[in-house]
Amino acid sequence: MASNFLRLRKPYYVESTINCSSSSDQKLVNLSFGINETRNQTKKRQAKEHHGRRSCLDSCCWVTGYLCTTWWLLLFLYHCCLPFTVGHEVPELMPAARLKREGLKGIHPVVLVPGIVTGGLELWEGKPCADGLFRKRLWGGGGFTQLLKRPLCWLEHLSLHNETGLDPPGIRVRPVPGLFGADYSAPGYFVWDVLVKNLAKIGYEGKNLHMAAYDWRLSFQNTEVRDRALSKLKSKIELMYRANGNKKVVVVPHSMGVAYFLHFLKWVETPPPMGGGGGPGWCAEHIKAIVNIGPSFLGVPKAVSNILSAEGKDVAYFRAMAPGVLDSGTLGLRALEHVMRVSRTWDSVVSLMPKGGETIWGNMDWSPEDEHVCDFSKKRYFRFSPSDNNVNNSDAKQVFRVKDPVKYGRIISFGKAASVLHSSQLPTTVLKEILHMSASRNFNSSCWEAWTEYDEMSRESIRKIGAADKAYTATTLFDLLRFVAPKMMNRAEAHFSHGIADNLEDPKYNHYKYWSNPLEMKLPDAPNMEIYCSYGVGIPTERSYVYKLSPSNKCKHIPYQIDTSVDGEDGSCLKSGVYFADGDESVPVLSAGFMCAKGWKGRTRFNPSGINTYVREYQSKPPTSGIKSTAHVDIMGNIALIEDILRVAAGATGEEIGGDKIYSDILRMSERINLRL
Repeated sequence: MASNFLRLRKPYYVESTINCSSSSDQKLVNLSFGINETRNQTKKRQAKEHHGRRSCLDSCCWVTGYLCTTWWLLLFLYHCCLPFTVGHEVPELMPAARLKREGLKGIHPVVLVPGIVTGGLELWEGKPCADGLFRKRLWGGGGFTQLLKRPLCWLEHLSLHNETGLDPPGIRVRPVPGLFGADYSAPGYFVWDVLVKNLAKIGYEGKNLHMAAYDWRLSFQNTEVRDRALSKLKSKIELMYRANGNKKVVVVPHSMGVAYFLHFLKWVETPPPMGGGGGPGWCAEHIKAIVNIGPSFLGVPKAVSNILSAEGKDVAYFRAMAPGVLDSGTLGLRALEHVMRVSRTWDSVVSLMPKGGETIWGNMDWSPEDEHVCDFSKKRYFRFSPSDNNVNNSDAKQVFRVKDPVKYGRIISFGKAASVLHSSQLPTTVLKEILHMSASRNFNSSCWEAWTEYDEMSRESIRKIGAADKAYTATTLFDLLRFVAPKMMNRAEAHFSHGIADNLEDPKYNHYKYWSNPLEMKLPDAPNMEIYCSYGVGIPTERSYVYKLSPSNKCKHIPYQIDTSVDGEDGSCLKSGVYFADGDESVPVLSAGFMCAKGWKGRTRFNPSGINTYVREYQSKPPTSGIKSTAHVDIMGNIALIEDILRVAAGATGEEIGGDKIYSDILRMSERINLRL
């Protein structure tokens, strides 16, 4: 109180003193006022500079927000208007209505398993910057609005602990339970909603339809360690089985959810404490069929580019068109650095790395997709089945040869020459020499706004790794990523493996790190169970990349980026630094179809009980988005796929819905792969 009173009395006190003082005292007081005025001006200037810096960041956030909002709005309008713009025809959006009129009814309980980024996440505990967000979505649905309001806070709460891969201190983000958690990834952009509506038409509801929500950021085993997600899924399947008259369950996983459920198949029969203790025969008793949608069984090359430079073709295109938005130090966004910082804490990203090495994905001079038709406008698809005698005849497909066959096995190439020259003309990639380089010559860490592991690398090592005429295959790229992202890879590779088992009877394969790799685990003893590989074809899909060094004089910068200036000839597989192959836009045909086409076909060492497998391909047709789309996420609303799922859920077998339906070259690719079965 006394100090407050004196502050109020100060003007009067000073005035009285001035009136009674001598001329020398007057000068002293004037000097005091001058010093105080200088200090006040300094504080105002510092506050103005701080406000300027904050205003710059706020402006950048608002610009990003406007761009994202505009994009989502246009996307929403596009999806809403699309059915009415193609020939003015509105096909029946609910195939279940027609099937119901034909007498089709749901029989088997259905479990849906979402993939990466398609499941909602909500906040249960957070930092002060997240006040008011308790149990509000941070991801999925309307959760992206928080990106516009508080971007750095939003990113902080989506990150996991960089050493444990679990919750950071003071933060708990959990999956949104129930069907509501994965209906839409964003307003107007459906994921499971269309399929759920069709299932409801033939009698499905809460007692026989379940969404297996899990935190897609975590490693698969950590979803059990932290949330008991695998135990909940096991209990739910058992309950649905008993509550529906001992009817076996049909499981429908999508994308990374395919690998997650593959992990579950091994976990549920493994004795505790590592497994669920269901014992041999649990899968045979409880599961009728697994209808995998857009399966990433053998990984996706775009996971490599995401780890290396936080970009894929879409980001690379945007960066090329508007480099200032993502890269400019003036704007200060550093969007890619922040994305990399967050995504490198997600162990699930490593689960999507290519599996099987050069045996599956090809080496420096060979790949299963050799002679692939790159010009999709000239490629004609013909449906055929493995029983056709002329599968490999020229009548079955139109062959469009290019002068220089694409070397898809080089998943990462630095410079166009490294992607096309014969391996004998390229220098040998020896990362072991670089690994022993001194780590003392680091970037100036103080100039990095967003921490990435690149700030712990020397400029010399970065330059040597990205030197021109160097290429990395599905085998050597792991050495590359272990060097540029050692903490992430050390943590994640304790939970995932990407090789091929020599002897599946080896006790080491009882460890959970092998359970999501179909080349290092055996399917359960369930001869009456069925497995479907259902995916889209006919859409250019990222398969390999041409990289370059980013400008070295820019601080706070990811040192590598896709070289969008590199293009091939007309009809080439190479466009803007990306080599494309056949697939569903995200997953190449090779990854989606090989296991059902060959790896598990009949009795193999990976499928000892001879579970029936079916390849169900859906050809891309105009329009490229909507109810006829076969793109990786859009296919969830594809009426042909939905009809297949409804028939299987109603009791049909794979043979009864038509067996294999193949349009792509997956059988020819599979024959080229020399894998011991």
